[in-house]
Amino acid sequence: MGKGIYAARKAKSNRKKFQRSDANYARRNLHSAKKADPLEGAHMGRAIVLEKVGIEAKQPNSAIRKCVRVQLIKNGKQVTAFCPGDGAIKFIDEHDEVLIVGMGGRKGRSYGDLSGVRFKVVAVTDISLHELVKGRKEKVLR
Repeated sequence: MGKGIYAARKAKSNRKKFQRSDANYARRNLHSAKKADPLEGAHMGRAIVLEKVGIEAKQPNSAIRKCVRVQLIKNGKQVTAFCPGDGAIKFIDEHDEVLIVGMGGRKGRSYGDLSGVRFKVVAVTDISLHELVKGRKEKVLR
């Protein structure tokens, strides 16, 4: 490409032509991340627990991470959410209403040694999961 005194027009048109092949440009301007996001751009989402699942951690770790399969209330999409904390899965029953947030992986993808898990549970029936695990609060029976 020319770098002469009159090359600005050519440089500008090339930039415009090739910017769609730039992954960050496509994410930002075509809003592809928002379209693919089950939470539709929101930070949190309410969901109903469908089942409890144990997911094996990727190599080199060896563990069964406790997760729940949930269905979002806003659009009916099903996602898997991690339950952080020792024994936290005990406080979550099927058909409970939970609050999920993104787990903070790279560009909204899966995080750490959990393949395919992008969300984590932060509250069960409007009570913080962390408080339940610590024993500061009790789960109300409805």
